[in-house]
Amino acid sequence: MERDDWNRRWQERGCHCEDDPIGVAGEEIDALPPGRALDLGCGAGRAAVWLASRGWRVTAVDFSEAALELGRATGADVDWVLADVREYDPEPGAFDLVLVLYIHLPMNELDDVLARARTALATGGTLVVAGHDVANLGTGAPGPTDPNLLYTAEGLAEKLAGLDIRRAERVTRPTHGTEAVDTFVVAGRR
Repeated sequence: MERDDWNRRWQERGCHCEDDPIGVAGEEIDALPPGRALDLGCGAGRAAVWLASRGWRVTAVDFSEAALELGRATGADVDWVLADVREYDPEPGAFDLVLVLYIHLPMNELDDVLARARTALATGGTLVVAGHDVANLGTGAPGPTDPNLLYTAEGLAEKLAGLDIRRAERVTRPTHGTEAVDTFVVAGRR
């Protein structure tokens, strides 16, 4: 989906995601001392607002004006940036935490986003990537139905080679009366 599609979705449904804004990543992130965080593809900013409430200085990036309006309406102290993550160039080495949550793009575009996320990561920083796993296909769980847009832990870990992979696994979470399977990867820059 492109910008107009997402704007329509956010305008029609508001904050349509009912599950936990940070999900399984919350435990990992709560163990980190607050610093600068970058939330790529932030949507309405649920994770960005959550981070800001815990003392993080957050830059939240999305290409949907409607989603960012919802985020700004929370009043959270977040730097909201209107930009397409496929083109956005974050400040190199500036962020202690970079989130790439539920960004489902063709693999060549995802590779570019992950490369920019790596570049943005400070020495000692943490990169968290989560998204719908290919195991969701046919289960009724939300997410893309195109297997080429879905993740595997092994595939993401390969894309992040060179970083210290701390976790790379499938995780489950309750959603909409069913259980969704997600890929969850935590990596660090030494």
